[in-house]
Amino acid sequence: MSGGSEKALKTPGCANSEPSSTRLVATLSIAGLLSGLIIVSVYEATLPTITAYQAKVLREAVFKVLPEIDHIQRLVYVDGGLTPKDTEDPEEEAVFGGYDAAGELVGYAIPSAGPGFQDTIRLLYGYVPSERLVTGMEILESRETPGLGDKIYKDLEFVGEFERLAIDPEILAVKKGTSTAPNEVDAITGATISSKAVVRILNEGNRRWLSKLPAASGQPPAKRRAVPEPEVSATTPHEAAAPSAAPNTDPQQPAGSWPLEAGG
Repeated sequence: MSGGSEKALKTPGCANSEPSSTRLVATLSIAGLLSGLIIVSVYEATLPTITAYQAKVLREAVFKVLPEIDHIQRLVYVDGGLTPKDTEDPEEEAVFGGYDAAGELVGYAIPSAGPGFQDTIRLLYGYVPSERLVTGMEILESRETPGLGDKIYKDLEFVGEFERLAIDPEILAVKKGTSTAPNEVDAITGATISSKAVVRILNEGNRRWLSKLPAASGQPPAKRRAVPEPEVSATTPHEAAAPSAAPNTDPQQPAGSWPLEAGG
């Protein structure tokens, strides 16, 4: 009788444990689902802002790597040639053409990316086809080691190495203090891998793009946009420019176009 009583006492306890486990799994599932929905909602809500900010940073970088330009035009490679297109499409190969005040091409700003020491390095560099020179380099995204690899954008001496840098036969990273040729860059002491990665990414960008880029004489003059994007002001790329109060009346520009304004 005592054994039967013990079994009888245990049975209700076992029966009660089943609903408890089910409720626990259901609670965790619902919490996970709600958390996922919140993350997706926040991502979708902030994506336009993030995308706009990234585009602004990219366009500001164009003016840094092509310092002599007045305005820019996004160019996509389609059917064997470059075609102006402002709409961003991650599937398209695109560069930026930099133009002087008369609308004549000065050079190209070329995006390129590749592996660094820690993660992918995304950068933008200026290229002047008439001189076959790199005119500047800006790191757009990097997760290199703080205090070491991050010197690829914090070390102004290293960044300055990419101003008027020859590309032929190719860009080389050499031991710091030993560069003598116009196509050589002094690597950063303690961040050799990261600095060599930057040079490799530029060379890869050149191999991918230079055969596709016409010379300045082969690229048609850029037309002024009907409404200029505020972040592409040449004088103050970090600030938004207000549109002018009236359409442009310069006979050399298309009727109804708007000149690029300097930011306040």
